[in-house]
Amino acid sequence: MNEIELDQLSPEQIEELEANIAAKKLAEKNAKKQEIMNYKSLVKETVSNHIVLLANVSSILSDVKAKIYGSLATVIELKQELFGAKSGQQSHTFSDDEGNSITIGWRTIDKYDDTLDMGIDLVKQFMSSLATDEKSAKLVRYLEQLLKKDSKGNLKPNRVVELLNTAEEENSELLTGGVDIILKSYKPIRSVIFIEAEIIDNQGKKQSIPLSITSVDFPQGFDANFDVFK
Repeated sequence: MNEIELDQLSPEQIEELEANIAAKKLAEKNAKKQEIMNYKSLVKETVSNHIVLLANVSSILSDVKAKIYGSLATVIELKQELFGAKSGQQSHTFSDDEGNSITIGWRTIDKYDDTLDMGIDLVKQFMSSLATDEKSAKLVRYLEQLLKKDSKGNLKPNRVVELLNTAEEENSELLTGGVDIILKSYKPIRSVIFIEAEIIDNQGKKQSIPLSITSVDFPQGFDANFDVFK
């Protein structure tokens, strides 16, 4: 590219050069603006197309869930009629001769009412009444662990069971009263109905069937470009 000596150009030539530079910059700016507009249009089109696909998948899953639940709920009712009892269990698993299985049930969210802290306070009163020998100090540390709340401010149900066992062993009215309040304050909330399935693969091992778009694998041979996340 030949260098341009500005001092050798006439005013008209300089003006023309400046106009050409300005025009070039404007063209580049407009081209960049158009590329951005094209990108935004591509995003909108892609989302619009895929949101319909995902909504259809969700609808199919909903229909399949209702079909499977309704069918197996009938099986559960029949089981209860045949054996004349209700187990009260939160999930039921059914298998075929090949070992494939389907499990349906419901999950719970641990919740306690406002009397929980009253029960905890009584347990702490019992702890403060203990002697200071090594045995009682060990019991205090154990109870402190059982009284630790989770991030949501609740006790774990398995810890409440351990508290109950400890209360029965210690035979203390104060401790038993506190644990009784804690037990009665437990008000679990039914969360979601779940359906899980497992199949027996060619090696005879159980494999879970992914039933969510998050857990399912890509099809064999699909090249997932993970470099876009780097």
